[in-house]
Amino acid sequence: MASFKPTKIQIYPQLGAKVTQDTLYWKNYKAPVQVKEFGAITNIDFSPLAPHNYAVTASTRIHIYGPFSQEPVKTFTRFKDTAYSGRFRSDGQLLVAGCEDSVVRLFDVSGKVALRMFKGHTKAVHVADFTSDCYHILTCSDDYTCCLWDIPNSTELTKYKEHSDYIRCGATSKLNKDLFVTGSYDHTLKMFDARVQKSVMTMDHNHPVESVLFYPSEGLLVSAGGRYVKVWDLLKRGQPLVSLKNHHKTVTCLCLSGNGQRLLSASLDRHVKVYNTTNYKVVHSFDYTASILSLALAPEDESVVVGMTNGILSIKHRKTSEEKQGPTGQPRRQPVFRVFVKGRNCVPKQDDFLVSKSAKSHLAKYDKQLKRFNVSKALDTALENRKPEITVAVIKELDRRGTLKNALAGRDEQNLSQLVNFLIGNVVDPRFAPVLVTATEMILDIYKAVVGQSSVVDRQLVRLQELVEREIDYQQDLLEVLGMLDTLFASTLPRKEVPCPVLHCSVLVHELVPFII
Repeated sequence: MASFKPTKIQIYPQLGAKVTQDTLYWKNYKAPVQVKEFGAITNIDFSPLAPHNYAVTASTRIHIYGPFSQEPVKTFTRFKDTAYSGRFRSDGQLLVAGCEDSVVRLFDVSGKVALRMFKGHTKAVHVADFTSDCYHILTCSDDYTCCLWDIPNSTELTKYKEHSDYIRCGATSKLNKDLFVTGSYDHTLKMFDARVQKSVMTMDHNHPVESVLFYPSEGLLVSAGGRYVKVWDLLKRGQPLVSLKNHHKTVTCLCLSGNGQRLLSASLDRHVKVYNTTNYKVVHSFDYTASILSLALAPEDESVVVGMTNGILSIKHRKTSEEKQGPTGQPRRQPVFRVFVKGRNCVPKQDDFLVSKSAKSHLAKYDKQLKRFNVSKALDTALENRKPEITVAVIKELDRRGTLKNALAGRDEQNLSQLVNFLIGNVVDPRFAPVLVTATEMILDIYKAVVGQSSVVDRQLVRLQELVEREIDYQQDLLEVLGMLDTLFASTLPRKEVPCPVLHCSVLVHELVPFII
């Protein structure tokens, strides 16, 4: 008696993801190095001077890491409470940070004790940054105010109180020492000019603002809040330019690539999206293990550093040219698996007695049911599988055996709805259409007497009819185009007969129409 042959699953050619220059560029990083911090990492900032150390603000400390070090080369611990927004000055000599205790501290990178302490806010200071002239500091606080401070005299120059909720982000202009932008939980962004006593521009983000960022030209401004990333045209009085919604949770931070042509956004959904700043389409995405609070890129995109809510600092370094090419000049190591197949091709001698051992085959669940002739259960099991190739292979095998009609019959509303739903998703796929059109015709023949008794199935049949009709229209348009091309190339190409692929679909539509009506 012949043994049971498993169902043959046809392997279809897979269309791989389109490999673009962005894909090659952003995938050219090593495996991430992870460092555990003492708390959630709220800010990361790179020094503008080589070797481009970066400051990591987490809990009550600010750690400064070297470009390739996994241990901090410097630590600032002079905080009584949670520290925020540790940022370098443009000369890389000073570092400023806010704190939960409302005091702003200024540090010398080469020292440990705070050089200046600015007291004037009444609540936590989440934003602290230097202006472009290097002599003033911008601070934004939960007391709804933002202040400009003079570094040499440690005095407050100007205070603005125009927001009605916490101010959690801000950015200073690199081209004008008097301009800066703040973002608040009152859903607004405000641009200030230090020479004027009030804001000069207001934009409504419609969500609590978590991060703001100037473009290098500073003609555009990017804001993040809620699930949205929005771009504003400052040269047109803050007119909204584009709104992006590619994250599933709140976007927490923004960053620009070294050349300013790619925008990066990080979110609590554990993803970092890379946008093309020309058309604002997502060109790449990074996945992480926890919600992201902070993101920074090293100059020339040499490193991608991400801080997460669980205190993990993830650092990805770009591969060098030697690492791309792999080691050269070394003897290639032989594969280990050759040891286990040694003697596989050995030919027995004349006096040898050969003992053959048949390999045990493991059948899939639907094959076991087909072996027992449980055709309905085999089809149900195949439908539960997420791969349509398996379901189509089982339907094709049932049709070859002549038992497909038996497998389709006798179904209740739930099972029939599941089957029709599968047909809706795959009947117009050119890989599966020859098999599924036959199955669809059988279903209509079997259940034509009960059409109209179930509103769920009726809606699915209407949807199936619309889907097939639309596919027929597409194929007819393609045939017209193909006819035009045949006419154009008739002088150079031999004439060929073009088969009409819409025959089965046309018959299917004619059968669907009377049931729906």
